Formats: sequence, C-alpha cells, structure tokens
Amino acid sequence: MPSTPVVVDAAVVLLGATVTTITHPLLYVKLLIQVGHEPLPPAVGSTMLGRPVLYLPGFFSYAQYVLRVDGKLGLFRGLSPRIASSTISTLVRGKIERTTHDMIFRCLSRVATHPFHVMSVRCMAQFVGRETKYSGVFSCIMTIFKEEGLSGFYTGFVPHVLGEVLFLWCCNLLAYLINTYAVDDSFSQASTLRNYTKFVMSITLRVLTYPFTLVADVMAVNNCGLAAGLPPRFPVFTSWLHCWNHLSTEDQLFRGSRLFFRQVPVTLPPSVED
Repeated sequence: MPSTPVVVDAAVVLLGATVTTITHPLLYVKLLIQVGHEPLPPAVGSTMLGRPVLYLPGFFSYAQYVLRVDGKLGLFRGLSPRIASSTISTLVRGKIERTTHDMIFRCLSRVATHPFHVMSVRCMAQFVGRETKYSGVFSCIMTIFKEEGLSGFYTGFVPHVLGEVLFLWCCNLLAYLINTYAVDDSFSQASTLRNYTKFVMSITLRVLTYPFTLVADVMAVNNCGLAAGLPPRFPVFTSWLHCWNHLSTEDQLFRGSRLFFRQVPVTLPPSVED
C-alpha cells in the first residue's frame, strides 16, 4: 500500500527526533564548553611535532565527568525542547520549501524554533551551577514568560539568524562561482565535482560562521538567573554585539568549535575550575 503524506511526515519527524537524541550528548558538551565551564584540569600532551602542550579534556573525558555527576541520563538535559524544535522545523519546512526560497524558510523556521532552543540551552547550562530552575518544556515556558516576557524566548535570535543567512548566501554564491568559472566542462568528472562543491563549501563556511552560533548560545543564557550566565563567569551583556566584542577581546570566538585535541588557550576563561 502506498505511503500517504501523513505517514511520510511522521516517519521524517521520527527520524529527526532519533538523530536529535543520538547527537544530543555532543551538543550538550559543546554548550558547556561554550559557556566556559571547564571542571577538569588540562593534561600534558604533545603536538605531532613533539612540542609539549596542555590539552583541555575532549568530548569523551568531559562526557564521562558529566555521567559521574549526573548519572546515566545526565547527558540528555535539555533534550525535550530540542526534539520539539526539530519537529516544528520539519513540519514548517514541509509546508514552506515548495513555494519559497531557502533563506525565507530558514528565517521562518528560526522564528518558530528559537524559543525551544533557548529552553534547551538553559536546561543544559544548569549543569554549571547545579540549578533546577528550568526542567520540562511547559515549566520553561512559564518561567521565561513570567520573568522576561515574550522577548525572553528570542534572546540570541539576531546572531542566530544572521549566521544562517550569511552561511546560506556565501555557500550558494561560492558554489556557483566555483562551478561556473573553476570547473572545466571538458573534465570528465565535471558533473560529479559540481555535486560536491556545495557540500565542501558548507563545511568550510559553517566553521567560519561559528562565532554567530556561539554568541547566540551565550546570549540565551546571559543574565537569566543561572550561574553560567552571570558574573564572574560572564558580564551582563547589553546586546549581542557587546557579547561578540567581549569574546573577541578574550580570543574566545571559536570556543567549543572543537571537541577533540583542545589546546589550552593563551588566556583561560575565568570560569575554569580546578
């Protein structure tokens, strides 16, 4: 019997929720690093050239620490808002992408899902100060609305959208220029090469636009009542540009972009705990 659109949509939503669940520990550890939480001391190591260097704990060491502190489910804080965000994004995309451009979809999708992103980030960031202020989706909604109003659900929204739009435009533009002017039609594998160009560009540009993601996540936690977003860990930022300038001054705009072989920065964030 042929699959109906409803069955297909349900299957896609289920697949998205499964992928979100599997990858959540990676994002959780990344978020804790983004907010500057370093509970484990660096270890002595060496580079490929034999130069001694201090390495901060990678994903596996950090994940094991979280498990020791919070138990088997410790790596899944903030998962339910992320699943809700993934589901809404999938449904919105299915209704929109047939009649609009990718950029409009990304902006509309972000409008719909950003509140859940804020909830998820705050649930995860509670690990830093061992708080219990944010728990389930409905509890988060009530807490944020009561304390910050509707604007609280869109903290960090601007840098997130700017990063998505910049990524999309640059990726498409560079892929077009390379495929048009750099790939010779006489080359036997020209069509295959063109198919991979956008994929390669997306990986490169995702790294370059990472600071927007970092600033958005830091702003989602800043001054919300959690230790992860208050002095002395972070100042109270007046805007996302203030946050960007602070992280840039501290040479921390790419903090959390790597989960393995993390060398100790020249100036460690004030939140490092021995």
